[in-house]
Amino acid sequence: MARYFDVHPRDPQPRSIAQVVRMLREDALIAYPTDSCYALGCRLDSPDGAERIRRLRRLDDKHHFTLVCAEFAQLGQFVHLDNAAFRAIKAATPNPYTFILPATKEVPKRLAHGKLKTVGVRIPDHPVVRALLRELGEPLLSSTLLLPEHEEAMTDGWQIKEELDHQVDAVLDAGDCGTVPTTVVDWSEGYPEVVRVGAGDPSRFE
Repeated sequence: MARYFDVHPRDPQPRSIAQVVRMLREDALIAYPTDSCYALGCRLDSPDGAERIRRLRRLDDKHHFTLVCAEFAQLGQFVHLDNAAFRAIKAATPNPYTFILPATKEVPKRLAHGKLKTVGVRIPDHPVVRALLRELGEPLLSSTLLLPEHEEAMTDGWQIKEELDHQVDAVLDAGDCGTVPTTVVDWSEGYPEVVRVGAGDPSRFE
């Protein structure tokens, strides 16, 4: 049964954040709010977190997982950035964008795209996830909480708790954070290509 945390959307309670981070360090899979919609998350080195997300969302190995980072300085450890990507992504974040880039050797092979060896990265602008990332001290492996039988991401934390009670370990409810996922920009070929228009303004990459 998933633990339920009702957290303040702008000033999340430190005790709740610390409890969730302890769970993450013990291999928990969580549902949490972002600046675009709710997401599923676990530690990068979780032995079965990625597979749990794949089963829950019915994903194949072509799915791009996202590494959710606290700050721009973390990106260089996990993805290769040329000068143009460095400047443009730094200027655009934190915001609701996901960038697909070639993965470094720091990203486990099982988490990168099966053939392209790429991975998604993003820096969200939401107080709850930023507090989580600060406390955790490392990125979250993440995927949008969009279930296969749903047309839109769920926005109600208690509904998420009821529907996924035996499939996730914790739900952080910070109120409605919308149903529009991030704008996805593929930069893996050395130039930006908007492959999904979402919450972030795509015009700066078109």
